[in-house]
Amino acid sequence: MKDVTLHGDSPASPTPVNRRAGDRPSWLKIRVPGDLERLPVSGMINDLALNTVCQEARCPNIFECWGAGTATFMILGDICTRRCTFCAVGRGTPREVESDEPERVAAAVERMGVRHAVITMVNRDDLPDGGALHFARTVEAVRTRTGAAVEVLISDLEGNRDALRVVIASRPEVLGHNIETVPRLYAQVRPVAKYERSLDLLRWADQERTGGMLTKSSIMLGLGETEDEVVEVARDLRSAGVDIFTMGQYLAPTGEHHPVRRYYTPEEFAELGRRARELGFHHVESAPLVRSSYMAHRAIQSTAE
Repeated sequence: MKDVTLHGDSPASPTPVNRRAGDRPSWLKIRVPGDLERLPVSGMINDLALNTVCQEARCPNIFECWGAGTATFMILGDICTRRCTFCAVGRGTPREVESDEPERVAAAVERMGVRHAVITMVNRDDLPDGGALHFARTVEAVRTRTGAAVEVLISDLEGNRDALRVVIASRPEVLGHNIETVPRLYAQVRPVAKYERSLDLLRWADQERTGGMLTKSSIMLGLGETEDEVVEVARDLRSAGVDIFTMGQYLAPTGEHHPVRRYYTPEEFAELGRRARELGFHHVESAPLVRSSYMAHRAIQSTAE
């Protein structure tokens, strides 16, 4: 086994908010247990011609999750219509929607035998409903074929409330939409997105929810925000009715992406998590390697207790 970094490192330099953070600290180095392609999940995903956010977003937890037989499926292709500066997913003109994809995802969930399936998507601003109907059909296919709980992580659907209703009507146990960063950094990090539009989507989800559905959002730390701004975002999300809140360290996929401005320590994550819990979230995950879909089942378990 060897220590590796799964994302491109930023050039070494001091660590103030407006500069690159320098060398990656020890707590962000991952021990790779072997060849990813030899894991059963890898073969199954290739057989069914599926995409996963684990691969496309270069998630640092991929070996742990795939080794445990879990994955987060990414539907509607692997090309995004947005140009967020933090993201490793490809950009450009998406291909046509594959009508059999919902059944292929359901087959994968069945073969994996998972109890909590997570499904996410690329932004599809080229589609009138942002891909909502295809997403709903995927949730319904998984529910028909398996007994798994389903967590969805959707785009902002360009603020289309009717499209959001279509996704909610498929009855996911958790509906997530990531706020990603603080409003001051949106122009740099999410130039096509709007902070208030994302908040509206989460607020609408709270108002439209049925059957005990939970709502969820996530933020990355280290893009240049301050701790007070992070807490203010958490406050906004809780005011919008969000139940589950996660925080993790941003890691630049390549040197061409938005640079890491700061590496937060595990202790700083713990303190920010404590402050978020004080706001009344049902469940909070806050640690350097936390990602929005990492150990997602724990949130449902904790809210049921």
